[in-house]
Amino acid sequence: MKSYQKLTTTHPAACRVEEEEAAPMPSGHGKLAPWWVGSGLLVAAVLLSTITVWVLRQVSGGWLGPMPPPKCLLVPESHRFDCYPERRVVVTQELCESRGCCFIQSPPPAEGKQGVPWCFYPPDFPSYTLESLNQTALGMVGLLVRREKAYYPRDIEKLRLDVEFETDTRLHIKITDAANPRYEVPLDVPRVMKRAENPIYSLNFSWDPFGVLLQRKATGTVLLNTTVAPLIFADQFLQISTSLPSKFLYGLGEHRDSFLHSLDWNTLTLWARDVSPTESFNLYGAHPFYLLMEEGGNAHGVFLLNSNAMEVALQPAPGLTWRTIGGVLDFYIFLGPDPNMVIQQYQQVIGFPAMPPMWALGFHLCRWGYGSSNETWQTVRAMRNYQIPQDAQWNDIDYMDGYRDFTLDSQNFSSLPSLVEDLHKHGQRYVMILDPGISSTSPHGSYWPFDEGLRRGLFLNTTKGQPLIGQVWPGFTAFPDFSNPDTHQWWLENLQHFYAHVPFDGLWIDMNEPSNFMDGSEDGCPPGELDSPPYTPAVLGNSLSAKTVCASAEQKVSVHYNLHNLYGLMEAKATASALVKIRGKRPFIISRSTFPSQGRYSGHWLGDNRSQWKDMYYSIPGLLSFSLFGIPLVGADICGFSGSTSEELCTRWMQLGAFYPFARNHNTQNEKAQDPTAFSPAARTAMKDVLLTRYSLLPFLYTLFHRAHLQGDTVARPLFFEFPWDVATWELDRQFLWGRSLLVTPVLEPGVDSVTGYIPQGMWYDFYTGSSVNSSGEMLKMSAPLEHLNLHIREGSILPTQKPGITTEVTQGNPLRLIVALSSHATAWGDLFWDDGESLDTFEKGNYSYVVFNVTQNIFTSTVLHASAEATKVTIGTLSIFGMQKPPSKVLLNGQEKPFSYLDNQVLTVSDLGMSLSQGFSLQWL
Repeated sequence: MKSYQKLTTTHPAACRVEEEEAAPMPSGHGKLAPWWVGSGLLVAAVLLSTITVWVLRQVSGGWLGPMPPPKCLLVPESHRFDCYPERRVVVTQELCESRGCCFIQSPPPAEGKQGVPWCFYPPDFPSYTLESLNQTALGMVGLLVRREKAYYPRDIEKLRLDVEFETDTRLHIKITDAANPRYEVPLDVPRVMKRAENPIYSLNFSWDPFGVLLQRKATGTVLLNTTVAPLIFADQFLQISTSLPSKFLYGLGEHRDSFLHSLDWNTLTLWARDVSPTESFNLYGAHPFYLLMEEGGNAHGVFLLNSNAMEVALQPAPGLTWRTIGGVLDFYIFLGPDPNMVIQQYQQVIGFPAMPPMWALGFHLCRWGYGSSNETWQTVRAMRNYQIPQDAQWNDIDYMDGYRDFTLDSQNFSSLPSLVEDLHKHGQRYVMILDPGISSTSPHGSYWPFDEGLRRGLFLNTTKGQPLIGQVWPGFTAFPDFSNPDTHQWWLENLQHFYAHVPFDGLWIDMNEPSNFMDGSEDGCPPGELDSPPYTPAVLGNSLSAKTVCASAEQKVSVHYNLHNLYGLMEAKATASALVKIRGKRPFIISRSTFPSQGRYSGHWLGDNRSQWKDMYYSIPGLLSFSLFGIPLVGADICGFSGSTSEELCTRWMQLGAFYPFARNHNTQNEKAQDPTAFSPAARTAMKDVLLTRYSLLPFLYTLFHRAHLQGDTVARPLFFEFPWDVATWELDRQFLWGRSLLVTPVLEPGVDSVTGYIPQGMWYDFYTGSSVNSSGEMLKMSAPLEHLNLHIREGSILPTQKPGITTEVTQGNPLRLIVALSSHATAWGDLFWDDGESLDTFEKGNYSYVVFNVTQNIFTSTVLHASAEATKVTIGTLSIFGMQKPPSKVLLNGQEKPFSYLDNQVLTVSDLGMSLSQGFSLQWL
């Protein structure tokens, strides 16, 4: 008999205990169970495990040791939760059983795979007991007690459980030390004032052992069942496991992987690290959030608000284990039920992304190794000469004097101020790189950033109270402590000084994991349990200080052990604040290291990729993952950063990259140029054409970013977000959508002139011609010569486009063309957000226009819901209607007859409308 807490979450007596028999059914079924198997499955699992172990013992000649106890044989392989996750230890039976766990050796996994754990928890492993549970205004509070010590030091005997029913679709569960305060992430999260009235979830607790059992009311699907393995809560080892209702899990960044994670014994480590994107490595950012698709098309998400070094172990049960080495277990669960809604609900907690300036959505060009401002300028002029769109020119660290922040190479980059002036005259922008490491070796009095930072005490310190000195590009460096508000002021002053000479428009903050060419510092790291904790997650380098600073480094808010994963976020916050004060306009920042809420301050690029076809493919799962993380302004280095690109690869990558939300071509030093002007006329024309296509779609893209800023919509979107009932879309990561309407199907392989892509059910229209494809939900082979990118518009959509110019500034003044893609019912809908493209808080202040477009019963209407002066400067010139099944006899604009054209592929075009965007109008066809 198990004791459960049955919670209705709405009744005042919800804390009453009900005795429930723990029905022996799988956790994915309607009746909750404290373990994973039903009686039939249990017998089968025991028989299968016993037979397997017996056979292996016969084959091995007895090397597998004595027969395990029956309770261990009860546990199927897929449900074995790892009791000895230490990576650099050969787990023996003696070591395993010293922890009270089961030991069964399995055949070795394939190379590069982890395989079934040999040491795993038995069903009766001691855990916490829920001793009490009391009602609160927002939920309940409970006391958890552990009777037997676990095997990591400083095991915490008593824990506090806080449950808040925050909204009908959001549940907040927090577990922490009942007696002593612990570090918690300094992130602003919403505080609710009343308990949810009609939650779409039901919550149960297992009392002994303690466990959380969460169900979706509508389907009975069990979303969480943490009774599958014991809860462990020691000072530097916190672990909780759960079953999962399906294998379709996404998120948990930052990693190079397919969009859909494998649950085949796959461990994902979250610890910010400077390393070129490589499969299985922990990369630049940490995002402890996952989205999971449930059978039937519902979705939910789980966010662990914890910034310590962490790993998430996935296994085929399906199951998941959170394993972190500090802080608290602070979970938010988002019930959707639609995947779009899950991401919106997540961003209601971490914050919605900032609205970027319009120019940020143009094409950006950069390389490390221009060598001089004159060579940089030459590239800009070549782009203009060929009339190739470009909004921003960037420089890497070679503009600096000795790679020191806030300095200028006066010999090679003396003309940089003139270049920036020229860019501004042509409606273009300038972006420069900054690294956080501040050179510490300049003679005293010669380098203000270090001298002043030292005087004010703004750098990370060692345990001895002295600035921690590492090594980055300029040589020995100190690292600003961005958790200190005083550092923000110093950062602002440095930027102001440099801006007076070079009036930059945006900033690229790199190396902010923070990266260090040494492990720890010039003196290494001191002994102790911060730098050498009892358990180290599976980080690259096997040490928390590998290519970064010591975990014991002291910061204003806490030790670096706790704050490491927040370093890039805190720098981005300081940089955004400084840019607003300096320029008085929307800040533009691209950061390498990221953490939840980063989208409020910056975008992200996917790091130092390579000029390889597989890198181009991996960029799509990367940008889709960051869409989940609330950072919609994301892209990869187009054509690849390191290595030498080819003309074919770069052409295809420019086509794909033109549909990254953030589009930048970037290249390393000592490689041939890869900007569009460096290639043959045919390739250059293909690149120019796809950039012009992007620029024509800027009104649509800008509106998508407005919706992201306003309510957390995704910009680049996985197909299953729009077709969650279609399981064929759940694994797709070689295509993506812009919003709900535009399907992008790039070529990702060399030497082909066609591409096969999935076309979801319904009518889709070729973006360029308006020709229709009526799909039943199928893979289609499409022509894709080197100069062509396949784009399709979804039926029922209206896309605002614009005649493209070579900058966003020029484009914004051109006439609009509205593309109507009629549904099978001859209806369509779309919208447009319009403002000056750069002022702060235009929506919040009402300085914007918002127009809704609609088609029904052969009438197109443009309805202005909110107007500003900016809209009077723009006209709607053309209306193209795709899917018009027969030619009309006449077309009326506000009741007046208007000439039109009609093509055999069922496209109606009405030109020379001359309607101001600020005025509503109707167009009817008879």
